[in-house]
Amino acid sequence: MLKINFAPDEYIQKKQSLRMNRLCLVMFVFLMCILTGMFVLIKFRQRTIVREVAEVNLMMQQGAEAIQQLEELQTKRKMMMKAALITAELIEPVPRSVILASLTNNLPGGVSLTQLKLSQRELKRPVGSNDYSNKFEARKSTIQSDSETAAKRRTETNVELEGIAASNIQVAAYIERLSGSSLFEGVALVHSKQRTISGEKCLEFKLTAMLSRQAELTRGDMVSIKQAGSRL
Repeated sequence: MLKINFAPDEYIQKKQSLRMNRLCLVMFVFLMCILTGMFVLIKFRQRTIVREVAEVNLMMQQGAEAIQQLEELQTKRKMMMKAALITAELIEPVPRSVILASLTNNLPGGVSLTQLKLSQRELKRPVGSNDYSNKFEARKSTIQSDSETAAKRRTETNVELEGIAASNIQVAAYIERLSGSSLFEGVALVHSKQRTISGEKCLEFKLTAMLSRQAELTRGDMVSIKQAGSRL
């Protein structure tokens, strides 16, 4: 059966336009909700990222402070170790009186000393061009080598002495005696020259030597050396 619509065309167009406007409004509200939700989600994630970055920066700052404290402790440890070594070296394993007594005891007949000088200097490790490449291994063995380093003297004692002898034979004999002593090493003649003192010709000489770094005397050895020197 044929259905006839008696509504005017203007009414129908107005109704369709109203329906379309409602549909557009619903779609607009739906899109605004989606955009608002995305905006809130982005803001939430942004705040989360900012908070995580702040936590990471705080951890890095704390790590940097811990590393700085560790470096300060290592510096203080090195200073304390150096001070301990210097203090240990100031307590001389071989007193200077014993060194003087040994130099006097070994004098041949007719030889006398006119001047004696003892000097100490700190030994320094030589630094090569490839020293940087060895730093890791050196640092790795620091703990093991600390006890060994503390047991060794890091200073050397140099001896310079001048004297008068009758001939080169006596000077050579004195050098031989000092070289055979357990206290000295590297005994060498610097110079010798003829001089006239009180109308008599004599030989003026100068020797250098170094106190042996392995020299460790017992109390009995020191007493015997001093007694031998007192009998001269």
